[in-house]
Formats: sequence, structure tokens, C-alpha cells
Amino acid sequence: MKIKVVTTKKQLLKFIKFQWDVYKDNPYWVPMLVSDLELLFDNKKNLFWEHADKKLFYIEDENGKILSRACGVIDYNFIKFHKERTGFFAFFECLDSKEAKESISVLLSSVEMWLKEKGMKKALGPTAPSTNDEMGLLYEGYDLEPVLMMPYNPPYYHELLINYGFRKAKDLYAYKITKENFPTERIKKIVDAVKTKLPDLNIRPVNMKNFAQEIKYAVEIYNNAWEKNWGFVPWTEKEFVSQALRLKPLIKPEFVLFAFLKEEPVGMIITVPNYNEVLKKLNGKIGPIEIIKFIYYRNKIKSLRVMVMGVKKEYRGRGVDVVMYYETMLNALKIGYQWGEISWILEDNIMMNRAAETLGAVLYKKYRVYEKDIN
Repeated sequence: MKIKVVTTKKQLLKFIKFQWDVYKDNPYWVPMLVSDLELLFDNKKNLFWEHADKKLFYIEDENGKILSRACGVIDYNFIKFHKERTGFFAFFECLDSKEAKESISVLLSSVEMWLKEKGMKKALGPTAPSTNDEMGLLYEGYDLEPVLMMPYNPPYYHELLINYGFRKAKDLYAYKITKENFPTERIKKIVDAVKTKLPDLNIRPVNMKNFAQEIKYAVEIYNNAWEKNWGFVPWTEKEFVSQALRLKPLIKPEFVLFAFLKEEPVGMIITVPNYNEVLKKLNGKIGPIEIIKFIYYRNKIKSLRVMVMGVKKEYRGRGVDVVMYYETMLNALKIGYQWGEISWILEDNIMMNRAAETLGAVLYKKYRVYEKDIN
């Protein structure tokens, strides 16, 4: 076994494409586009790296085949906001072989040593690369495909981390809502009551012609609504703009809604079509044939993901969230979507879990985040 540090583009591509070795016989895994993964690691194009550092490791056998991989990440904005020296282990993958599993101790200790050298006291993860991106390991729901921007992994990853010394930090929940289990009439009564109490409440779709101003509203709401959430890190406006522009081609205005009370933006919900249904057909490529496939299959998507839903803390408990969920669901049913995922929600976020259950959503997947003290 040899421990390698990624320093070249060739090594980075090898690091990225290792996933295809891990999941080659798995019918549920959905590969991201290789070009998007390369962008994720690009120091110049991914603005996250303006306030973060990384070091990529992989272990290969005597024939040069990768056995396992991981990345150490330090987000200085996280450290500044939480006032704790926590680093992350990210992009964790391992083959299902005795030799590969034996490499984990060397792999993770290399990540841990790098984090320690940088002054970190704890490791948290896995992430891809931050708490604002894919996070955690799938814990329940292995026989279901992941939705857009949610992780998937083999069950044995948990044992590998626990054996190395990691412990549970937090569970994340994903809820499934379908047109059959959505209690339309009951929710409408709640919505009508909310609108009676809040006559100035206005729910409207994103204005794509004034996208720059809409992003400002989104940043304001996001950084207020999630401020006290476990693992939260405020987006910089530049980061939010970059992410929004990346997602803009995927956005359907009727699924990105803002809530206003008079002139003040107080909440938002961002729902996107589950493009994993399309990515499954592309196998990480985006050539001429794949573009034709993309155009064809995107109109056949039957599911959605509620990625973001938040209400400013001073306006919570008034039903604004239920109204936004209701409007989103009505729009989805009108267009012909069959089901949606609400994810992720912290296991101890009682208010959000209850809101999902009120909508008739069913808890159907769980994810686990791990942590380990660095000595």
C-alpha cells in the first residue's frame, strides 16, 4: 500500500473516478458529472476555497489501483462562526475488500494528522466538502436512489468509521411526500387560517428578471433562518451568487417561493426537480449524446427535492412555512410531479420535523454525521 497526496490534475481525476470502481455493481448510486466534480475542487472557480483549505489523500495497491480515498478540509468561516477548531473529513470512499478496509487506518490517520498540524481539535464528516454541501453517510434507505445533491454510500462505511474511533454527532432526516398522502383539504384549512391572521402575507415566485435582487433576499433569509442550526455556516454573498447561478438553469420559478410580510422578506422555499433521474442516464459524461439525453429526460422527471425552507426566527410559529409548502405542493401537482423529498432536517429540529409530518410526509431515509476528537 502507498499513501498518495493529490498534487496533479491527473491524480485529481483518478481520485474523482474512483467512485465508479466502488459503485460499479450498485444499481442505486447516481454519478455526478465528472466536470461538476472537477469544478468542486477548483480553487479558482469554487469560491468556497477562498476561505477554506484542503488536502486530498488516496491509498493505492502495488498495481496502482486505488483502495480508499478521503480529503481533509478546513473551513475558516466555520471556525470563526462557531469559535471551535473543527476540521472536516470529506469525499470518503472505500472498496469492499479486505485490503481496502485495512487501508482505512492509514488513510484517516493521514487526514487527522494534517488537520492536527493545522491546529484542529476535532474532525467532523463526511462532507463534500462543507456543511453547506452534501453531508453525512446514508444510514437507512439503501434500496432507494438518492435525490439531487444527497449522498449515497455502502452500509459498511459506518463500521469503518466507528472502528477507527468516530462516534455519532448527529442524524439527518429525509421525508417523502406523495400526491396520495398529501392532506390537501386539511392543509388548506390551516393555510386559510394563517392567511386570516396574517393578511399582509404574500407568497410569490422568484423573479428571474431581477435575479440579483432576489439573491440578496435569499442570503438575508438564509443567514437569519439557519443561524442557530447545528453545523450552520453563513454563506458569503459571493458564494450564494455563485451557487444560485449554477442552479439557475435547473430552477423552475414556481418552485422557488418567497414569503413577504408587507415589504419584508421573511421566508423562502427552494425546490428543484430531481435531476438525478437524468444524471442516472449520463454516467458522469456530458458529450453531444449526453446533451440529447439530458434534453429528452429532463421533461420526464417525476420527483422534486425541497432543498431549502426557512423562516426568519422572529416570524416562526405563525404558519408561514406551511403556506409555502402548500403552494409548492399545489404547483407540483398541477405540473404532474408524483412525489418529493424534503431534506435534510436535523433529527432534533422538532418544529421542522412536525411541519413535514403535518404535510403527510413520511420519514424514509436517515443520514449520520460522525465526529472524532483529535489528540
